[in-house]
Amino acid sequence: MRKIMGPAVFLAQFLRDEAPFNSLRNIGKWVSELGYKGVQIPTWDARVFNLDQASSSQSYCNELKDQLQEQGLQPTELAAHLQGQVLAMNHVYKTAFSAFYPSNLNDSEIIDWAGDQLCKTIQASANLGLKTIPVMSGGFAWHMIYPWPQRPPGLVKEAFQELAKRWKPVLDLARDLGQTIAYELHPGSDIHDGATFEMFLDAVKDHPGACINYDPSHFVLQQLDYCHFIQLYGERITAFHVKDAEFRPNGRVGVYGGYQDWAHRAGRFRSPGDGQVDFKRVFTLLTEAGYTGWAVLEWECCIKSPEQGAREGAPFIESHIIEATNVAFDDFAGGESHPDLNRKILGLDS
Repeated sequence: MRKIMGPAVFLAQFLRDEAPFNSLRNIGKWVSELGYKGVQIPTWDARVFNLDQASSSQSYCNELKDQLQEQGLQPTELAAHLQGQVLAMNHVYKTAFSAFYPSNLNDSEIIDWAGDQLCKTIQASANLGLKTIPVMSGGFAWHMIYPWPQRPPGLVKEAFQELAKRWKPVLDLARDLGQTIAYELHPGSDIHDGATFEMFLDAVKDHPGACINYDPSHFVLQQLDYCHFIQLYGERITAFHVKDAEFRPNGRVGVYGGYQDWAHRAGRFRSPGDGQVDFKRVFTLLTEAGYTGWAVLEWECCIKSPEQGAREGAPFIESHIIEATNVAFDDFAGGESHPDLNRKILGLDS
């Protein structure tokens, strides 16, 4: 029966240096006991994953899958958000993002490193038998998101041409190895909504490997219709983060947030069910769109503890998964059909 897979959990926000959050075996046992069936693995965190080994060793990948299977888990996707952010990075963010890449690299070496990391992730994903890689696109023009100062003609087009140039080899390898690159449409990235995703698709000539990691929380914060988005781009959605958010503007702060911390912004992330996302509608639309990938909890909340968020996340996702019907509910009232009968019902036979 066709349905979305889950519940699964993105491990990145839960990893710490103390047990049970300090190794794949330990955190795997923890999330399995909470009811999760899959884990999305951050490729940049050596506590749970060795990207070099996974990209070059099938035996390492087999052992990883066996270890998870012993705990009743599967790997769902390998996430490469940070490497994607670094691949296309305006130099003004070089210092702010310095924790994402090795030190002592010049600008061209940083690009080469990020591209190599992404290609290794594609190979590792193929070795694990997975199909999609969630990423962020990075960006060159994000600091120009508001049209003041006035943007020079051609500036945005130039940004997307360079973005396409850097991502094209990665997309080609993904296509060749049966993978998709699922861009999380995220603030700070040049691909952050439907319009910019279309601009990127134009720049990469509708590349089949360019897809979407759907996360409705980012759309709530920018006041975009996250339900209509699925109807527009559903065929390109190959990954799904279950993450909630709320937007409560007042006379002091709105969409831009006033440089406030997360607890004091008008738009802020919440644990699933605590925000404003209509997840019943989201799961319905994704099911109608034919999405059969994983529903992955990405926990980010400025109020609730991660432990409570994780406990509540698995049953929340489980309760929203729809088993798509393959029969019509009114079949009991139907009958056989043939052209003569149809014409008779329409009053077309004399």
